[in-house]
Amino acid sequence: MNDIEIAKSVTLDKITKVAEKFGILEDDLIPYGKYKAKVDAQLMKKLQNKENGKLILVTSINPTPLGEGKTTISIGLSDGLNRLGKKSVLALREPSLGPVFGMKGGATGGGYAQVAPMDEINLHFTGDIHSITAANNLISAMIDNHLYFGNKLKFKKVIWKRCMDLNDRALREVQVGLSQEKNIVPRKDGFDITVASEIMAVMCLSNDLKDFERRVGNITIGFNEENEPIKVSDLKAQGAVTALMKDAMYPNIVQTLEHNLAFIHGGPFANIAHGCNSVMATKMALKLGDFVVTEAGFGADLGAEKFVDIKCRKSGLKPSVAVCVATLKALKYHGGLDVKECTSENIEALENGIENLLKHVDNIKNQYGIEVVVAINKFVSDTEKEIDFLSNRLKEAGVELSLAEVWAKGGEGALDLAEKVMKNAQKETIQFVYEEEDDIQTKIEKIATKIYGAEGVEYSEEAIKEIENIEKLGYQKYPVCIAKTQYSFSDDAKNLQCKEPFKIHVSEIILKTGAEFVVVKTGKIFTMPGLPRVPAAEDIYVDENGEIVGIF
Repeated sequence: MNDIEIAKSVTLDKITKVAEKFGILEDDLIPYGKYKAKVDAQLMKKLQNKENGKLILVTSINPTPLGEGKTTISIGLSDGLNRLGKKSVLALREPSLGPVFGMKGGATGGGYAQVAPMDEINLHFTGDIHSITAANNLISAMIDNHLYFGNKLKFKKVIWKRCMDLNDRALREVQVGLSQEKNIVPRKDGFDITVASEIMAVMCLSNDLKDFERRVGNITIGFNEENEPIKVSDLKAQGAVTALMKDAMYPNIVQTLEHNLAFIHGGPFANIAHGCNSVMATKMALKLGDFVVTEAGFGADLGAEKFVDIKCRKSGLKPSVAVCVATLKALKYHGGLDVKECTSENIEALENGIENLLKHVDNIKNQYGIEVVVAINKFVSDTEKEIDFLSNRLKEAGVELSLAEVWAKGGEGALDLAEKVMKNAQKETIQFVYEEEDDIQTKIEKIATKIYGAEGVEYSEEAIKEIENIEKLGYQKYPVCIAKTQYSFSDDAKNLQCKEPFKIHVSEIILKTGAEFVVVKTGKIFTMPGLPRVPAAEDIYVDENGEIVGIF
């Protein structure tokens, strides 16, 4: 059976029953049908004196184009911990429609390690991302309306973009205001994918609705003739944006196929945004479980670094242990094989690709200061010879390894991983890659050299000017959020092995005063992705029984 057939074969519990098992009463829920609900934010006040559980971070090596199964491992691990008698809760990101209809597919796990209902979660879910799209575009509409009625704020440059939650490269740059009406102001604009919107980042980093409104009011949307920032609060738009986002701010809960609790709330990409689910959902989960399994997007060079340097720095969260997910096919991919060749046995490619894994493990342990267990997401094409070789090689390097078979066995396939995670989750320690007091270039260069292994950083003239302006405005203490390809430690998606010395090339710097970080665009990264030659959308349809088919 494929993922969607497996998901449909399991009879789900009502979400009220799942919630009650983990200490959430029906009065604390806002139901979205039988199997989805939002949790009233007031629950945190009821739980504020309850001790936190232990936080487990799931990250990975640099992935192949289809990903390495972080979400599948996260779900299987949480189910495995519950099988061992521990209360384990998931805290994951919401899927974006871009990958669902693009190349990567859905983000609800796979096989018998899924969250459900998978088709609903992967599509509209509870409407959070649509709310973000509307809130983002309300700001755009109010900017252009302000320009139409005389530009009292004296906008010289608008930096705020529209957004939509689909991959559409044709919208990266557009012209607006072309109707030739009197007073209409034509200008260059563009679209980001919704998950890269600053509204998404603000939602995920806010502590509550009031904090969200404060941050939205602080968002910089442009600059005036004196090069001073113009904020959302100058447009008086923060109240309406907050009204649109009120329901979206409540964390969502669903269940695993083994009827365990999963928070799914917020979904920024890690290659172009900060890659972590909401602080509100994570903190609520920590009050309800002995363990909370959360994930950070893409590899540990992107998601895990931002988890540490942005989310943990701002929220005070500290993981007790990290799991670094890898697959044999990805290791061979980073060892020089074409992705189509990675299902064939090849010890030489495996040996070459191990260097990628070892670099990530070293970063997690020695740069982020977190204990780490490596989880190999097992595929049927993996051979005993390859598994033995990898196990021995990692043992020589002092790295703990667990072979996870969660796709085929669910939580049962993660029992060994769960035991090793519990054994290593004895302390909460964390190290930041850079200091808050470091200037922006120092922060970028510390990440580039320490985490990526680059020999340095090159900046465009425009990026240097933007850094100087940001520091002149007094925002140099903000963390940096580096937008970089997920496929390589470098900013070149084709440079998988990084054998030769390389530099990181910074093309643009974008100030995010609501999210309270600085986005650093490198290489050929786009905040609006495009569809592949053969998009997944071609195989998705509704069958004669009204069931959605083709999401993977």
